[in-house]
Amino acid sequence: MSRALTSHEPATGEMLWTGETGDVDHEVRIGCEAWPGWAARPISVRIELMRRFANAVRARTGDFAELIARETGKPLWEALQEIHAVMARVDLAASAYAERTPRRQSEGAMGARTAVRHKPHGVMGVIVPWCSPAEIACSHILPALIAGNVAVYKPSEKTPATAMMLLACFLEAGVPEGAIRLLIGDAREGGALAVHPDVAGILFTGSTEAGLSLHRQLAGAPGKVAALEMSGNNPIVVWDAPDVATTAQIVVQSAFLSGGQRCTAARRLIVAEQDHEPLLAEIGNLVGRLIVDDPLAQPQPFLGPMIDNEAANLVDEAFLDLILKGGRPLQHMRRLDPDRPFLTPGVIDVTRIANRPDVEFFGPLLQVIRVADFDAAIAEANATRYGLSASLISRSPQLYDQFWANVHTGAINWNRPTNAPPPAAPFGGTGFSGNHRPTGSYAADHCAYPVISSESEQLRASIGIGLKDG
Repeated sequence: MSRALTSHEPATGEMLWTGETGDVDHEVRIGCEAWPGWAARPISVRIELMRRFANAVRARTGDFAELIARETGKPLWEALQEIHAVMARVDLAASAYAERTPRRQSEGAMGARTAVRHKPHGVMGVIVPWCSPAEIACSHILPALIAGNVAVYKPSEKTPATAMMLLACFLEAGVPEGAIRLLIGDAREGGALAVHPDVAGILFTGSTEAGLSLHRQLAGAPGKVAALEMSGNNPIVVWDAPDVATTAQIVVQSAFLSGGQRCTAARRLIVAEQDHEPLLAEIGNLVGRLIVDDPLAQPQPFLGPMIDNEAANLVDEAFLDLILKGGRPLQHMRRLDPDRPFLTPGVIDVTRIANRPDVEFFGPLLQVIRVADFDAAIAEANATRYGLSASLISRSPQLYDQFWANVHTGAINWNRPTNAPPPAAPFGGTGFSGNHRPTGSYAADHCAYPVISSESEQLRASIGIGLKDG
């Protein structure tokens, strides 16, 4: 039974969208009916339709970016970056499909040959979060459609308006209505989609809690694809950095871009006990200059509000809890408006907290940990169940080699932020961050499966051993 659903602007609290939740069985049934026809279309036709989709997005760039800014609270400049990333993903997905799923053939004896081709799975469920609602959705939808699957797309209940515009762009491009289905809803619809017997797989990006729930639900369905990209408690280590000012900018970008509401945001800054004060002073100066404002404000802010008051309350309370546990505030987190979710970034030294919580604080909160040597820095970086992203800021290639070899994450960067994964590369995590099913250029791996064929144009057979005389 459908339920009412609304979306509100985080910055103002005004209603942006209202509608009703969808019917999982209905959407999957339409997808199943459409799949044979969509999969039968030549790959060149499917790719061309995706390029038309990019053109439809391009024609709506301004309106689309403003909608994302209003619905998520991210600054307009960042929403524009997301729209450009959506368009760029079309060619990236097409190239990745060609690279990861080529047709191979080898010749054998007596005219036989071995061929490897790839088939789509069928109806794929796509479940995505609100933080980059268009780009993350397309990181799953585009590879799925190019491979010949149908996508039933369940966006976050917090960004349905963005999902509606994304769907309009696909349909305007000529993608059949049955090939891309929009399922409006919350965790109830997402869970029902995942376990639906006619859904061949789930392509998921979201919180670890939701990902673990899906993993448990699918434990008895070994034939169902489950690609899970989840949260991160990501470390950024600074050791023998060449430039304090530039290092501070990389740290601030890593921790506070999108208000810290990215799975790849730096949550922990690990520094040398003997040489950290100049860096922390520079970070403090930079944080104090960051503009926190309405996403459409001028001058443009670095970060807007958090997604809602509940999310802001959780991060604010986490900051206070760390203080009560023995943390030393370096930059106090402040609530700029008691009725709206605007938070200034908080920085806190948690070195003296004996049992630091291994959780993802999804907001503008950075924990500082001081250690005595580089081995201790690596151990601290690995002191987590998560394994999504990590960065080292250092002038030493030898330290980076050591860092790369010993840190357990899906992305390891050198003198780069934690939250800027190249879209053309594979991206995913380990542990509580994912199940080794990356998006990006490797998404084709779980959108199509290889089929091996032994083939011969001539019928030949011989049984030379084990027969009685006839």
